[in-house]
Amino acid sequence: MNDLVKKGSQTAKDGFKNENDVIDKFNNWQNDDFAKDWLKSMNYNLHEIEYVKASKITGSFKADIQVQINVEIKLRKLLDVQNLQVKLVSNPAGFNQIDKRWVDKYVELWNIPNEITKILKHFTGELPPYLSNPQDARRMFMNEFTESEQRLVGDFIKANQSLIVSDILKGRGQFSAEWMLVILKVKEKEVKWALKPMNFCLNLFGNGEVKITKQGSIKIGNITVQRKGGDGGRKTAQMLQFKINPCLLF
Repeated sequence: MNDLVKKGSQTAKDGFKNENDVIDKFNNWQNDDFAKDWLKSMNYNLHEIEYVKASKITGSFKADIQVQINVEIKLRKLLDVQNLQVKLVSNPAGFNQIDKRWVDKYVELWNIPNEITKILKHFTGELPPYLSNPQDARRMFMNEFTESEQRLVGDFIKANQSLIVSDILKGRGQFSAEWMLVILKVKEKEVKWALKPMNFCLNLFGNGEVKITKQGSIKIGNITVQRKGGDGGRKTAQMLQFKINPCLLF
């Protein structure tokens, strides 16, 4: 992965400190090589663009951990709007949180049956383990549930896989993302980027086998589902979390 990344790297004068740098580059597209390349990757003819106006999306359907950018592109004949999901990463092998919510929020989204809801709450620790000697006194791992309980969860995810993957990666409504932009820091000012249509990302990350891992998490293709954990022991550690390795786009 490191070798592949280095072959396609570019030098950014000031690096990428945060997502606002991406917005600034789009807004200064006429003088910025990164923005020009991004626009070309989105199939725009630079000679037809009159202006580009980028801003950060707030109040969208997606969870607040997602950074999305709205890019308004004025062409000679029409006004086009694209929503991009932006991920800045520094480790090619690292994982990035793409969605986290309380189990009940996912129940509202996907009409999860009560029996499966209860299993997921034992999984995240909202409900304590029902085993006498669990691996972790705070919660249960998925491979600690009975085979029939594991099958219930797996069958529900398989039956709703397209909806689940779309909701956690793309979102719903007017602010749903059409593109994913991943920027990897290779060196201090050297970066590699990948910009792909969201439909490509849905297939890459979410179109695969649903299974229970040896570590007791759930896998949906290249998406990992687990208890959030961390947070200094606060109750928010009991949320359900979805993670990907964004660098798979490379």
